[in-house]
Amino acid sequence: MSPANIHELKDKFGRIHNYLRISLIEKCNLRCKYCMPADGIPLSPKASLMSAEEVLEFARIFVGLGVNKIRLTGGEPLLRKDIYEILEGLSELPVDLSLTTNGLLIDRHVDNFQKLGIKNINFSLDTLREERFFEITRRTGFQKTLDNFRLLHDQGFNLKINVVLVKGMNEDELVDLVNLTRDFDVSVRFIEFMPFDGNSWDRSKMISEKEVLDQLGAHFGSDRITSLPNEENFTARKFKISDYRGDFGIISSVTNPFCGTCNRIRLTANGRIKNCLFSNQETDLLAAMRAGENVETLILESILNKKAVRAGMDNMEKLSDPALHSDNRSMIAIGG
Repeated sequence: MSPANIHELKDKFGRIHNYLRISLIEKCNLRCKYCMPADGIPLSPKASLMSAEEVLEFARIFVGLGVNKIRLTGGEPLLRKDIYEILEGLSELPVDLSLTTNGLLIDRHVDNFQKLGIKNINFSLDTLREERFFEITRRTGFQKTLDNFRLLHDQGFNLKINVVLVKGMNEDELVDLVNLTRDFDVSVRFIEFMPFDGNSWDRSKMISEKEVLDQLGAHFGSDRITSLPNEENFTARKFKISDYRGDFGIISSVTNPFCGTCNRIRLTANGRIKNCLFSNQETDLLAAMRAGENVETLILESILNKKAVRAGMDNMEKLSDPALHSDNRSMIAIGG
């Protein structure tokens, strides 16, 4: 593709999309309450999931359209048996390559990450208490998770710790989680509870940015909390406790969305493009590719038709209407 086509992934609001999140798998070795229903989800047939070759072909197409950042997600992406093949192929592209993981399998792959130059890891960790870990994830593995967190940190990876906040679940650990940034050079990111199929979302379970800052300010003192400059295309509003090594951020997709600077595209494990996390509208790129159709045209159309804010749910009343988001997938089927 010629250089003239670079940055064609622009929507009608002028936002350029250069960040692709590819879900590799719908399966996970945890069962987090906010991510999937207790009984699991109907999985896509294996034949309808992207092969390693198809993942790499889609990546090349998106890179040709201006994408320069790719994050692998799931499910748990490290459950893919061909994960090294995928990582190796993607590492040859001119992109910033990273992945999101729950950490349980990290020790099996950390040497390959180093070999391929993959340094940026988003690490899901919603609690620092073993009994609560089991309650949230419906699985064991707390100590393994902590050990692998320390392994990545000690080997010099750039770590973002993802914490989904749910009232009555873990808001009493805000201080403990921020204190990770005292001892470790990491960024802890608190994520508002968002509505997806099967996760029993309602407004009363959310913890807003203001509530987070009020609680932390009461403990640390507001004078010790410094607001950091927003990054380009930011999702997290970042802060730092004075004299702490790392920082923390708040991702408030519901109460204070960052849609105006959004540059993200999502490709599900079964090859469907989603132009917004909140949207229940998808375009089947995989079927089109297998049929020999022009995939680029479909990608451009999807991005062009992106809504200004949260798939058209531009106020809390719309977001709280189950009819507007009940057809959206569970988070595990979209990709974290």
